[in-house]
Amino acid sequence: MAETHVLFVEDDDVIREATQLALERDGFAVTAMPDGLSGLEAFRANRPDIALLDVMLPGMDGVSLCRRIRDESTVPVIMLSARADSIDVVLGLEAGADDYVTKPFDGSVLMARIRAVLRRFGHAGGNGGDADAAGADCGVLVFGDLEVDTEGMEVRRAGVPVALTPTEMRLLLEFSSAPGTVLSRDKLLERVWDYGWGGDTRVVDVHVQRLRTKIGQDRIETVRGFGYKLKG
Repeated sequence: MAETHVLFVEDDDVIREATQLALERDGFAVTAMPDGLSGLEAFRANRPDIALLDVMLPGMDGVSLCRRIRDESTVPVIMLSARADSIDVVLGLEAGADDYVTKPFDGSVLMARIRAVLRRFGHAGGNGGDADAAGADCGVLVFGDLEVDTEGMEVRRAGVPVALTPTEMRLLLEFSSAPGTVLSRDKLLERVWDYGWGGDTRVVDVHVQRLRTKIGQDRIETVRGFGYKLKG
């Protein structure tokens, strides 16, 4: 982990300094910033491997910062929220965040989430990276007007390239590897988010909705009470 660069944006001095020390003890290189505007400048200057963003930030809030980062990069983003039931969690995910952690958080939980994200991103750098998914067949899979190139990690809809984040790509690869098969939210959390424990299924629901807007609203079907499936 010595070469992994973390951008950490948090306005609380105590949390920022304590978390930075904990990350550095675990071998991460850390750039810590106190507000959204300086966080955006640091992101552009350093191109980190992963970004940790507090939701409530002065100047530019964490959701807006996440959206700006996502406009420029597929670097993984974890949001930090003080309330698990806050609408800010959903807003952060809709802005393009890949996961979130509720404050106050245990240091070991945060480290586990960071490592899980980095594993599934293949330690993707700030300019993006590969999005491998176990079980996906090689070649181009076709579902109506949707083409999924599992080797080139490219997606086209009616011949037009579709830009997906690595998490969205992994989610689509899970669906396309078993079209017509219902995948539960818990199974998707395990396979896509690398959760070895129960997680908040809102992460899945929001990412499925984001994926639908890009590949077609009717391409992924909700099976009420069970999960989702890709229409073959």
